[in-house]
Amino acid sequence: MRLHATKDFWLAALRADGPAFWDAVAESGPDSAVPGVPEWTVADLAQHVTETLQWVRGLVARGVTDRPEPMATLPREGWTETLDLLRREVTGTIETLEALDPDFPAWNWAPQPKRAGFWDRRVAHEMSVHRWDAESAAGRAVPIETKLATDGVSEILDTWLPAGRRNGPTDLHGVVHLVGADAGQEWFVRLRGAGIALLDTDTLLDSDDHHARAKVTGSVSDLQLALMGRKAPDQLALTGDPRLFQALRTG
Repeated sequence: MRLHATKDFWLAALRADGPAFWDAVAESGPDSAVPGVPEWTVADLAQHVTETLQWVRGLVARGVTDRPEPMATLPREGWTETLDLLRREVTGTIETLEALDPDFPAWNWAPQPKRAGFWDRRVAHEMSVHRWDAESAAGRAVPIETKLATDGVSEILDTWLPAGRRNGPTDLHGVVHLVGADAGQEWFVRLRGAGIALLDTDTLLDSDDHHARAKVTGSVSDLQLALMGRKAPDQLALTGDPRLFQALRTG
């Protein structure tokens, strides 16, 4: 179920989470571990976000839909310089996206219209998850805001998974029922091996065999973070075949 969110909604989220991310990164320091991404330090996290924002700023401003150059790896700087560059990229990305009409031509990696509005949504969710990462490193993680996390779960199901960005098994068949208890939202997803379909309730009783089931219930923030590999499935209420939920993981 996709919320009808808008550019203003996503940019408001980015304006809140961007500075909060910077604050948590600065507080944690470069050598702190990132619990949700064990192979990263906070310096790695800051580098990743800076490189991502710089890449997005460049591609959305081109006005064309052909594939851009791959994301560049920036040289490692001292910590003060890293924080300064991160701050400038957060501010610059907000300014760039604010200036562009959502229908402005812009490449993206998903099977969706190649428009700048894709990046309003994508960058908002990128920042919200990494804000949580940085705050986890600082020992004070705040859940993702409910409406934003609801759209974040939808983004995983309607964008990441159809684009083939799955980290879980791709040989399973069945239906996964996700319940965002705090938002009154639910999603039904059918897995057909490598294929995947986001369903509405009117399509559940068709003739396809979908006897394998899993139901996963939690806050929408926890659902999004689990699907993005930040939280373990046992932190949610899960009944049925747990492998079906693992098959939806991405990030």
